[in-house]
Amino acid sequence: MKPFQCRMARAALGWTTQDLAREASVGANTINRFEAGQDARVSSVDKMRAALEAAGVEFIPQNGGGAGVRMRQP
Repeated sequence: MKPFQCRMARAALGWTTQDLAREASVGANTINRFEAGQDARVSSVDKMRAALEAAGVEFIPQNGGGAGVRMRQP
């Protein structure tokens, strides 16, 4: 997950950094630093991604059209 994908995923869910921090069991400062492009522990990024995926976000890899996110089909 790239920092911009994290921001896009939160926007799609209508989550604040505090919402993601709660769902991922990481600090809000960790999310803010990651989204700003600063270093974050791999384990923290994995927790954030897992929380976003559990909420219905799918991460789209770089595939010629650019990386991104979308909501999973119900």
